[in-house]
Amino acid sequence: MAFYSERVMDHFANPRNVGEIKDADGIGEVGNPVCGDMMTFYIKVKNNKIEDVKFKTFGCGAAIAVSSMVSEMALGKTLEEVMSLTNADVAKALGGLPPNKMHCSNLGADALHKAIENYNSKQVK
Repeated sequence: MAFYSERVMDHFANPRNVGEIKDADGIGEVGNPVCGDMMTFYIKVKNNKIEDVKFKTFGCGAAIAVSSMVSEMALGKTLEEVMSLTNADVAKALGGLPPNKMHCSNLGADALHKAIENYNSKQVK
């Protein structure tokens, strides 16, 4: 496990914001059939900010750590700030990921972006 940073190991062993929001304002789900990782993000939005965020992830330790980190990075931020969150931002916040696990950081940001897109699609224009 030496190829994972301490921060990755911490988020894997002690994931933050795990769960489901029953009355979520937005839900985003992504999956990678090659590796089997599946991530679902649930968000509550208030005043254009992520008021609450939860996730459910089926996958490897890196996928769980990425989901946990993404949830922490999103909480309290505006929707615009969260939509600008990149896969590289997530990997950097975790202290890096092994090259064969970088796809996990893509899934985390993508799932959160999909939750915001789902929320936006429900808003009256």
